[in-house]
Amino acid sequence: MPAMHFHVRWPDDSTSKCYSPSSTITEFLEAGKSYPLDEFVAVSRTALHKASDRVRMKYGYMCSSAMDQLAQIETTAERFRGVADARVVVESITS
Repeated sequence: MPAMHFHVRWPDDSTSKCYSPSSTITEFLEAGKSYPLDEFVAVSRTALHKASDRVRMKYGYMCSSAMDQLAQIETTAERFRGVADARVVVESITS
């Protein structure tokens, strides 16, 4: 189960290197694509829960790192709530 990183650019041009314990992130996010803020958070939530579930199926426990990453995404996204047309760009996805 290859760990992946997805690099995102937030509405203020800051960047984050995000972690997924599974390649399932590529089923949900596309490199080079811009997402409305709320959609990015929702898609990341779904993807990271699925990735964590894959870890649970293989090892018998959820992936706390995936849940920590989701919390960081949600916290960062809160800074941009209320910003008109706030978008997040997935710059790359790497293994």
